Amino acid sequence: MFIEGLRTEEDYLTYWRRQYRDRVLIDIDPFRGGPLQLVERAVEAQRSEARDAKRGRGRPHDQIWCMFDRDEHPNFDRAIDLANRHGINLAISNPCIELWFILHFEDHTAFIERQKVQDRAEELLGCSKALSESALSALAEGYDEARRRAVKLDEKHEGDGSPPRTNPSSGVWRLIDVIRNA
Repeated sequence: MFIEGLRTEEDYLTYWRRQYRDRVLIDIDPFRGGPLQLVERAVEAQRSEARDAKRGRGRPHDQIWCMFDRDEHPNFDRAIDLANRHGINLAISNPCIELWFILHFEDHTAFIERQKVQDRAEELLGCSKALSESALSALAEGYDEARRRAVKLDEKHEGDGSPPRTNPSSGVWRLIDVIRNA
């Protein structure tokens, strides 16, 4: 797992790793960077694991994921293209992961600025970048509703002809589904 954020994403994924540790192994790489750097690092890890497996030194991960925000990153489309060419899975939120958190509590279908998303998520969760235990519990409890809302956003964008991953959108549910269904 390759993630962009210094704190929030790791707190969130660590929660899920603990919940399903008897069924799934989630390794979070310590490297942090923008989308293209994360995908490049994931591709290199994939190649390295394949080389090691051929030499009888371990087994490659079944899946490799990158989690990052749309924000205003340069080379965003290049990162997606590179990931697609190498079978790297993506969990992208637009504009940021805090939108995914909002979807646990309420619908949101209109374009929204990153700062407004972060402010609203902080109001709903009662914390900011460092997710508290109560926030993590509330997010786990609201997962099914957030997933439903995120899927509806994808359907909305498809229906109105807007490109995939348009603001607002979040694909974090795809990753959490994999973890929960392992």
